[in-house]
Amino acid sequence: MPPPAPSDPHDDDERLAAVRAALPALGAGIYLNTGTSGPLPAETAAVMEQMAAYELAVGRGHSDGFHEFLQRLEEARAAVAALLTVDVDDIAVTHAATDGMNIGINGIDWRPGDRAITTRMEHPGGVGPLYLQRDRNGVEVDFLDIGDGGDHDAVIGAFDRAIDDRTRAVVMSHVLWSTGAVMPVRAIADIARARGALTIVDGAQAAGAIPVDVHALGADVYAIPGQKWLLGPEGTGAVAVTRAARERLAPSVASYFTFEHFDSSGGAVPWRTARKYEGSSFHRPSVVGLARSIGWLSMFVGLPWIHERGTRMAAWAHDRLSAIPGVQVLTPRRHMATLVSFRIEGWTPQEACDELGARVFAVTRTLPLVDAMRISVGFYTSPDELERFADAVGLLAAHTPATMPARRTLTMLGEA
Repeated sequence: MPPPAPSDPHDDDERLAAVRAALPALGAGIYLNTGTSGPLPAETAAVMEQMAAYELAVGRGHSDGFHEFLQRLEEARAAVAALLTVDVDDIAVTHAATDGMNIGINGIDWRPGDRAITTRMEHPGGVGPLYLQRDRNGVEVDFLDIGDGGDHDAVIGAFDRAIDDRTRAVVMSHVLWSTGAVMPVRAIADIARARGALTIVDGAQAAGAIPVDVHALGADVYAIPGQKWLLGPEGTGAVAVTRAARERLAPSVASYFTFEHFDSSGGAVPWRTARKYEGSSFHRPSVVGLARSIGWLSMFVGLPWIHERGTRMAAWAHDRLSAIPGVQVLTPRRHMATLVSFRIEGWTPQEACDELGARVFAVTRTLPLVDAMRISVGFYTSPDELERFADAVGLLAAHTPATMPARRTLTMLGEA
């Protein structure tokens, strides 16, 4: 079953070759775990090395260097703003998507008896702050059972029934990390807004993988990481906070970046932009690397091609795996992005990940939340890689760990 052909196969092949050459980690195996951390572009690694070399040779204490870094920070905000289709004033640079979720959730002036609505399929980075508010301020947290997230009418109905006039926040993912389902964010956000609640969205598995327009989604807060689909360095991220939401959310930190200037009496004047939510002590090479990765994706690769090719190849992987007897795919085909979660009969997820890693050098992960394994199909993934991976899955599905044929071994001549 060959993958679906692009509109221009020649252009697809040429661009894929150029992209893969610029992502050295792809040579180490079948890279299928960008949903955790993506392959770093060589161009990003180079600019980070340059910044690190400057810090080593010149030091980090010069005021000129600091003010220059503030410009680099502004460039990172602008890159994220373009990606999320918002104004740069809506963006704060963070250290992770979890930071952004904390900013949105912990910035609310919670009172005992207030309610928050979320689902049973959320990432700990999104629900962790809710547990904090439940234990600290007596907030009632309602975890909705939405199945795999693929039945949008049922999902919207569940939120509609749950959101009431005591609900202060609706917390959800744009793409579920667990099943890979794309959620009906706009419809749910409209319900939340009509009832006075904020919509706080975890965009970890969406930004860089599929198009994102924060205002079109109706999100008040949209948090993203840098190291996943944006292929940036670890310890980077950003959050978009709309102007209306900024009027309702207090900063959960106070730092140098929280204030625009000090007035003549020494009083601090808060930023009116999302920068009031930024912490400080950024790793400068990482911030520069984040901006470079987003720029590389936008200008060298092209976001439309990234979104089209990534989702096309993921859909093919879904269909290919679904056709294998003994394989159960959890990801809803009608509402998917670039994640595919599945189970192999007779194998635990960890056993399957280990065997696939050893047999075809596949880089995957397990999902204890749904007792499955997950692959992240990138725009850079080749048809040959997916075919080899699917063939290996088929081999596992035809056996158990006890009956699995031995892998080939390399005999070293001349050894005793």
